[in-house]
Amino acid sequence: MVDSQEFEALWPGGVSAIDVVAPAPRGDLKGKRIGFLWDDMFRGEEIFPMLRKSLSERFDDLDFVNYDAFGPIFGGEEHAVVAALPKRLKQLGVDAVVSGIGC
Repeated sequence: MVDSQEFEALWPGGVSAIDVVAPAPRGDLKGKRIGFLWDDMFRGEEIFPMLRKSLSERFDDLDFVNYDAFGPIFGGEEHAVVAALPKRLKQLGVDAVVSGIGC
């Protein structure tokens, strides 16, 4: 004869206090031009090529503008580089930007 006991348990997460909202649909990057901005501080020369490869495998017909087309967004000329960005992005037809990387 096996003795068994029954226990009540409480869910540690509790009851949700907010309604679940579906996220907005993600934009498609097909055929877009992506600009890379770098602070010239930490491994961007390694990481941006990996990101370029990964994005190109996931989305068709991407074009990229490398960070050297803009200049470093940190350092002695950062204010001028950042101030010139809107005009430069438009000039180069950039649709989206990946800005990085920090340290």
